Amino acid sequence: MGRVYNFSAGPAVLPEEVLKSAAEEMLDYNGTGMSVMEMSHRSKAFEEIITTAEADLRELMNIPDNYKVLFLQGGASQQFAMIPMNLMKNKVADYIVTGQWAKKAASEAAKYGKVNKIASSEDRTFSYIPDCSDLPISEDADYVYICENNTIYGTKFKELPNTKGKTLVADVSSCFLSEPVDVTKYGVIYGGVQKNIGPAGMVIVIIREDLITEDVLPGTPTMLTYKTHADAKSLYNTPPAYGIYICGKVFKWLKAMGGLEAMKARNEKKAKLLYDFLDESKLFKGTVEKKDRSLMNVPFVTGDADLDAKFVKEAKAAGLENLKGHRSVGGMRASIYNAMPYEGVEALVTFMKKFEEENL
Repeated sequence: MGRVYNFSAGPAVLPEEVLKSAAEEMLDYNGTGMSVMEMSHRSKAFEEIITTAEADLRELMNIPDNYKVLFLQGGASQQFAMIPMNLMKNKVADYIVTGQWAKKAASEAAKYGKVNKIASSEDRTFSYIPDCSDLPISEDADYVYICENNTIYGTKFKELPNTKGKTLVADVSSCFLSEPVDVTKYGVIYGGVQKNIGPAGMVIVIIREDLITEDVLPGTPTMLTYKTHADAKSLYNTPPAYGIYICGKVFKWLKAMGGLEAMKARNEKKAKLLYDFLDESKLFKGTVEKKDRSLMNVPFVTGDADLDAKFVKEAKAAGLENLKGHRSVGGMRASIYNAMPYEGVEALVTFMKKFEEENL
């Protein structure tokens, strides 16, 4: 069996060049005679891997010097607790709930202080992004929290909320490095890497230096204190070394592709192909308000659960994998991250046209 087109929401497709390069180095990385998997995280060779990875990420995202880059374990879900533990000085935070992950983050933060849900799109199954231009931001809020791209529901903030001067914290797990961002608009920008950057088991946190202090909530574990990792340059304990190595390769690949401006253009072209088809299809329809559509995750339905199941099954047989939608939305979802080639989306649309003809 050859390579399939993998539309999984995460762990997700990685660039073929990156996988091939890692395969070539599996037994002998750079003349060391060992794999990166076997290497001491204190070695010269690994120091170069992590330093280069950080430098390339800083260049790609144009990260200012007063922000730290942390490569951590625990995925995005561990950040749901780490953020309030480190940032909730007044024990108040404002959350904008636009999907499952923001909802989970809000309920986790509620263990540590008062959480105000200042906007939500739950009334219409998270199928849109609420207007965030003039929200009731709490005067004593320590930060305002968003999940910028909603993997399950296929929505994306096209404009950041007006936080009225409060620190913005954003989970960007499923849109990480898909387009240019202005890092200075955020206090913390973080994401699990297993959707758009690397293998599962790691989260990257980009955090403004003034937010990294010893003044954390009482009882915060050493490992869940940002200062611990910032002071140790992500090497306080054994880091997810192999994950960092693969992410570093993906950063190089992104640079070779022309950086984030080029990726945005590529991603828009792929998404347009799929959305244009959905908009004219008689069988399939997208589930998201047009203005809020994600470039990364595209949910769609036929309106008939049996037909949806048939589609997923036949698509799999045609080499189009992992198209089943999340259980909370049903239907289908195509995740078309950076590493999904245009040809993959073309193959999907061709298959959808054929399926439509046969099942209308």
